Amino acid sequence: MKVLLVDDHPLILTALQTVIQRIGNDIHVNGVGSAAAARAALAADSDYDLVLLDLSLGDADGFDVLSEFRNAYPAVPVVVVSASERTSDVIRAIDLGAMGFVPKSSSHRELHEALAMVMSGSMYVPPSMLGIDFNEARRRAAEEDATRAAGLGAEARAEPHQKVPTIEELGLTPRQAEVLGLLLQGLPNKLIARQLNLSVETVKDHVAAVLRALNVSSRTQAVLAVSQMTQGQGGFFTRRVPAR
Repeated sequence: MKVLLVDDHPLILTALQTVIQRIGNDIHVNGVGSAAAARAALAADSDYDLVLLDLSLGDADGFDVLSEFRNAYPAVPVVVVSASERTSDVIRAIDLGAMGFVPKSSSHRELHEALAMVMSGSMYVPPSMLGIDFNEARRRAAEEDATRAAGLGAEARAEPHQKVPTIEELGLTPRQAEVLGLLLQGLPNKLIARQLNLSVETVKDHVAAVLRALNVSSRTQAVLAVSQMTQGQGGFFTRRVPAR
């Protein structure tokens, strides 16, 4: 397994290299300290299994680099490793195609878990950031249900929308599950259509069906929803897609 690690802080770069290499004897980590060096490394050899990218680089904006790498090397997953723990940064990174977001305050175990999930084809979002944004409507609905129940003197009980469903309970068709798997990799509709040999319009229909099943309205919310399901169950969404 070949990993490209991009961080402009020498001490953090060395520390992360050591932590990642301890995961297994077959892991080779190439650490570079700038966006320019990362571009050169990928241009010379794009056969990396994973890119770990810091957002605070001295010679470029990390989000711009993330977008650039996802467009130029769509088959190479990128995980953001950042000192930031802002929800807005997590959402923006996922919107730009990151397969995971690992705060630098994470433990070694959490980093290992994140990398394992990404390499299995899943997304990783910090557990502390799950349930944000897309669950706001659910919380409001739950409060309204509780208020109505109290007013009627009825015993409050959990409604279906308050329960986090499992992947199996979503009722996706096999094709919709394939579309979800590619959507979680950050692929746009055109590339999903090409991958599955479908029309773009058909893919749009499948994506819309997936979002409805997840009870969300955007791809970012879909990623967070699936992360909440899979991490909450101690497993992860591992449907693999054909290699490009």
